[in-house]
Amino acid sequence: MKEKSQIIDTVKEVMPAVVSIVISKKLDDLRRELPQMYPFWEHPQLNIPPDKIDAHGMVQIGGGSGFIVGENGTILTNKHVIAEPRAEYTIITNDGEKYKTEVVARDPLDDVAILKIVNPSNHAPKKMKTVSLGNSENPEMGQTVLAFGNALGIFKNTVSTGIISGLSRSISAQPDPSSPAREMRGLIQTDAAINPGNSGGPLTDIFGAVIGINTAVVYGAQNIGFAIPIKAAERDLEDLKKHGVIRRPFLGLRYLTLNQDIKEKLNLPVEYGALIVKEHPLDQAIVPKGPAARAGLREKDIILEWGGQKITTEKNIQDYLEDCEVGSNAALKVLRGKRTFETKVVLGERK
Repeated sequence: MKEKSQIIDTVKEVMPAVVSIVISKKLDDLRRELPQMYPFWEHPQLNIPPDKIDAHGMVQIGGGSGFIVGENGTILTNKHVIAEPRAEYTIITNDGEKYKTEVVARDPLDDVAILKIVNPSNHAPKKMKTVSLGNSENPEMGQTVLAFGNALGIFKNTVSTGIISGLSRSISAQPDPSSPAREMRGLIQTDAAINPGNSGGPLTDIFGAVIGINTAVVYGAQNIGFAIPIKAAERDLEDLKKHGVIRRPFLGLRYLTLNQDIKEKLNLPVEYGALIVKEHPLDQAIVPKGPAARAGLREKDIILEWGGQKITTEKNIQDYLEDCEVGSNAALKVLRGKRTFETKVVLGERK
């Protein structure tokens, strides 16, 4: 007798829409890039087995996961999965079919990217199996979730189960090799096994609706993984439909979110708000001619409120920007020295 359960039904429903992403580079490109990665006296040799080089001189250098959200072959994945310059990305569907893809868009802020299958003339997929996008606004602690993907880049069509272990988590991560580490906020924490190669795969509820995109794990820990809420990707897909590009709002300043400890260390008058400050001596605290500069903001100003709500470590400027659109107005309350004033900033577009 076969076991029957909702999880089994969900796996059967979702798995056909999950894809493995194969990252390949030309052998000649790898040879040219090697001296840039290592000093000539430490220059290792490319000892690539012949069977790893295909007939077109391409070498597989990595892999990840994704999932199909459009019947025309639109795929969601992580930005860091497709961050390798001059690489080619091939997807392998659940039934073993291979398709070339093109990068349609990368989110400037969140670790989200959109691919689309390039249909060969004699091998055009007519209708791809898709997943449904769920509601990531109100997930619940303890809720059952399933993580799908290409575990370790080796074990294709893998699924693991667990629960939502935490909400609105913040971690420091490096979205791609060329970017510095930055804070990722609002993440869903789960104990469902997420391994390297699972990145970009879907995190679904027990009924198969995608609530997140698997994005990171904590090395050295057990069963601590994170997913980006699917609302970030939904916004990107909507932007792409409306504008042809992903549009993210831009304020144009560097800041430090204050708390009691920072207040005491810097001898500041308040323990909340965002202090406009350089990150490094060669940085600029405010982007010249940017939205903040046009609104008259200055270095060492403290932005106390955004739209009448306090700026805190629990909800900082990045969190407020997540809910804004390019061209919208942000009403700010600012402390400059001993004077408090209000101003409005017209948000620009992040390039």
